[in-house]
Formats: sequence, C-alpha cells, structure tokens
Amino acid sequence: MLPEPTERLRFRAMEMADLDDVTALLVAFDAVRGGRPPSTRKDGVHWIEWQERNYAEHGFGLWVVETHDGELVGDCGLTMQDVEGTDLVEVGYHLLPHARGRGYATEAAIAVRDCAAAAGIPHLVALVRPDNAPSQAVARRIGMEVERTAHVHGVDALVFGMRLGVS
Repeated sequence: MLPEPTERLRFRAMEMADLDDVTALLVAFDAVRGGRPPSTRKDGVHWIEWQERNYAEHGFGLWVVETHDGELVGDCGLTMQDVEGTDLVEVGYHLLPHARGRGYATEAAIAVRDCAAAAGIPHLVALVRPDNAPSQAVARRIGMEVERTAHVHGVDALVFGMRLGVS
C-alpha cells in the first residue's frame, strides 16, 4: 500500500539512507512534542526501524514525502496507535520547517486518507496536542472532527476522527 502521487508530492518507503533527513525531521518536531530531550541520530534510527516494522506488520507506516523533484519535505502515513486501550489507525504528518505553510501537510494527508479508504480502513484518527493549532487545522481540512480528548503517550491529545468509505 502506498498513496497515489499528488500534484506536487510523491510517497516512498522510509529507509536507513534517509537517516540524516529523518533525524532533522525529528529535531524539528521536538518543538511540538514538548518536554522531551532533543532528538538524536539514534532516535532517527529507531524511527526508521519503527516504520520498517509497520510496513511488515500492517502494510503501512509513515512514508517519506518528497516533491516530484526529489526534495524531502517530511513524512506522512498511517500508524497503529493505542488510544486508552483501543487500537486505532492514525494519519500522521510531520514537515521540515522549510516546507511548512505551503499546504504540503494537507495535500499529503488527503492522499493518505484516500489510500486508507481504498484499503478498507473504516475509521481514521489524528492525535493532536491541544496547543498544536497548525496540525488541528490539517485534520479539519481533511474532514476530521474532534471526537474526544484522550491521554496518549503520556500527554493529553485531541482525538480527531472520521469514518471512511460507505457505512
């Protein structure tokens, strides 16, 4: 499973050759994760290994998002998340600072949402920190609404969600 390319973006599996870019992405993402020590190259290795496990176990994970010219802008994809004892499929999106504010997150998330629907996933969520307004806006732009608040990965998160496909 891989999302279809969009007008400006394409997707591919994350691999160890992406380590420098993935580490930079995690360092940039630290600002929204709050209260965590800064990410390191070792964290980048773990992130990529997590995606490799996701691809093998679920057929999906976070994919590298790049322009059609090959410029890496971030990652976006699907992961399984334990939300207070319930496994849910989450659309996640993380962009490098230079790529923010250009609509890439929304464009990528729409492609991933559509890929999830085509794969028969019935319900999709996005877990967003209450203070992360840009990520909340992306979730709303792809058709999600706040379903509830939950305690996830040690912090409170808004659980945005939507049903996919025909009910």
